[in-house]
Amino acid sequence: MLLSSPTYFVFLAAVFLLYWPLSRVRLLTLSLILFANYFFYAKWDLFYLALIPAVSSCDYVFGLGMQYSTSKVVRRILVTASIVMNIGLLAAFKYMPFFLQNWSQVTGRPTPEWHWSLPISLSFYVFQALTYTIDVYRGDAKGTRSYLAHLAAVSFFPTTLAGPITRVQTLIDQFEKPKKLDPADGGRALFLIGMGLVKKLMIADFLGSNLVNRVFDFPNLYSGTEVLVAVYAYAFQLYFDFSGYTDIAIGSAQLLGIRLPQNFNQPYAAVNLADFWRRWHISFSNWLRDYLYFSLPGLRSKWKIFTYTNLFLTMVIGGLWHGASWNFVIWGALHGAGLAVVRWWQTRTGTAPAVGVWRYVSIVVTFHFVTFAWIFFRAANLETAHEILARIGSLSVSAANLSPSLALILAIATLGHFAPKKWYDFSLGMFVKAPFYAQAAALALMVTGLRYVAQTGATPFIYNKF
Repeated sequence: MLLSSPTYFVFLAAVFLLYWPLSRVRLLTLSLILFANYFFYAKWDLFYLALIPAVSSCDYVFGLGMQYSTSKVVRRILVTASIVMNIGLLAAFKYMPFFLQNWSQVTGRPTPEWHWSLPISLSFYVFQALTYTIDVYRGDAKGTRSYLAHLAAVSFFPTTLAGPITRVQTLIDQFEKPKKLDPADGGRALFLIGMGLVKKLMIADFLGSNLVNRVFDFPNLYSGTEVLVAVYAYAFQLYFDFSGYTDIAIGSAQLLGIRLPQNFNQPYAAVNLADFWRRWHISFSNWLRDYLYFSLPGLRSKWKIFTYTNLFLTMVIGGLWHGASWNFVIWGALHGAGLAVVRWWQTRTGTAPAVGVWRYVSIVVTFHFVTFAWIFFRAANLETAHEILARIGSLSVSAANLSPSLALILAIATLGHFAPKKWYDFSLGMFVKAPFYAQAAALALMVTGLRYVAQTGATPFIYNKF
């Protein structure tokens, strides 16, 4: 059930209409949320109805044990068990085929068969689930004794497919607070959902189907100019696809009185790579910082080399989190090396941001580095990435496959990303202040327009496969 599909919005409307009449009774609202979560999972695969409850129940027991135990040894054993279980799931479903294939290449033996396939978006579930047990272990979260609240929070359906990765304790705390239906919050939620659909269907899907997918599938059929434009187009396709999903997810949760963390903030306006990761997939970069980078050895050492190696290692692991292939390892290594260089440069020159013309130079350089790394992120394999770079390096010039409509959507994408935030705030404010019938008319007009613009219907979000 895609978040951009009509089926999802029928589902969301049903949950909304049942949720608020029950909102005064905590047991009923948690039961409804849990049922909605598992129904959402079941629409993807019935296997989830066995996997997710079983793993969530184990984490609940681990968390409960750490709440009651004062023994450091016992608490460490429990949090280790949670980490091993969750990471073990990823290893078994996501990384074992990659490991077996590479082991076969090294040893020259046939690749053993592995029949376990990756459940969709398991990576997001694992990272979100681990926030609970690690936070309880560290004392950053009090935990909960409510089995129902834990199950509802760890599998909250708006965050299931592609985040934002939300601390489970934050969701539990919000579930426990009394709520009321605020028309302003409802207006903001509908605006976010509408913006997410426009980003996904009008921009991301159009760029993908009209240029990006074809070029990355058969790069040798296109000129260097067309391949270069496709790489730029992919940078915007990925942003609008992922941020569109995030807008729909945040809006969906807000319709139920739940606030999710911000995930994007004009990432291609970053002045360096560290700034980029403060703006791109914010919940993921915060997770890497809080639960991985800060846990690595050597950060308090006088040897600065640990700072750089830990940055590099963190991003390589972050790359592997996205997918089990050497492309993602290279993508993560590029970002890790870039972050290390930025940190080294800042230790020599200070952290004051560039001003004047140098600010714009920094933005352009950072954008092109990020876009270069996206080639490895998008390409099916290293051979395709090499073909993409070779076609760009050929400097062949032709625009036969670059239509005026493509140029228009790229221009809209660029303007939509770099537009001043006050434009967005003004539009949001106007929508929220409008009477309900005007909001309904605006949404109906948007849906009608998207029916004519969207060429392929609802297609999966790019980050769903991670």
